[in-house]
Amino acid sequence: MHTPKPIIIGHRGAAGEAPENTLASFALALSQGAQAIELDVHITKDGEIVVCHDGTLDRTTNGSGLICNQQWADIQKLDAGAWFSEKFRGERIPLLSEVFDIVPKGTLINVEVKHAYEGRMESALLAFLRETDDRYEDVVVSSFDHKVIQRLKRAEPALKVGLLYAANLIDHAAYAKLLEVEVYSLHPHHHSFEREDIALAASDGLAVYPYTVNELTDYQRMIESGVTGIITDFPGRLKAFLNI
Repeated sequence: MHTPKPIIIGHRGAAGEAPENTLASFALALSQGAQAIELDVHITKDGEIVVCHDGTLDRTTNGSGLICNQQWADIQKLDAGAWFSEKFRGERIPLLSEVFDIVPKGTLINVEVKHAYEGRMESALLAFLRETDDRYEDVVVSSFDHKVIQRLKRAEPALKVGLLYAANLIDHAAYAKLLEVEVYSLHPHHHSFEREDIALAASDGLAVYPYTVNELTDYQRMIESGVTGIITDFPGRLKAFLNI
């Protein structure tokens, strides 16, 4: 039986070749053939949704401190590219809206919520998505905090939600049902499931997007397992491997 090729999902853009979660990284991923991008969000003190993996600025910018304690006007001045290489000096942390502006409609955007911030993130994210309601079909919101996912789905039934996790569950699809809301996708670590788990998830209508897959042997294993998409730091490498 022919197994459909998984879609290419750029992890934080093309994080293996550009500073993660920057506009340069997302643009590179798209130019390399990514059919979807994955990104992470936090919220500033003044309520802006910014795209950054860490809750602090220290690792990926020339700033420091918690994002949630700082104003967007200050964060937008920081350099988020020089840490990766001199070539990317001047890149900055983008707003979520800026990423949406450069990603073509019809391209899947996987928004990972890193923290609820006492509900502030959920409210801000839902408000943003409702303002861009023509992109609902393009978005899946995922999180390791499954209570956040449950609350988001209950607040906005039209929203597609996914579960991030790193445990090899007894029954992945059955766990999704425990949330008592419709789950669109599973996002397991790529070593945290077995081939038969994918078939069971698919039979329940779930998409499966494992993270973060970078080696050729692991690409092959994911393809043979029948996953829906592969989250990778190297979209160009995966595209070449898939020969598409």
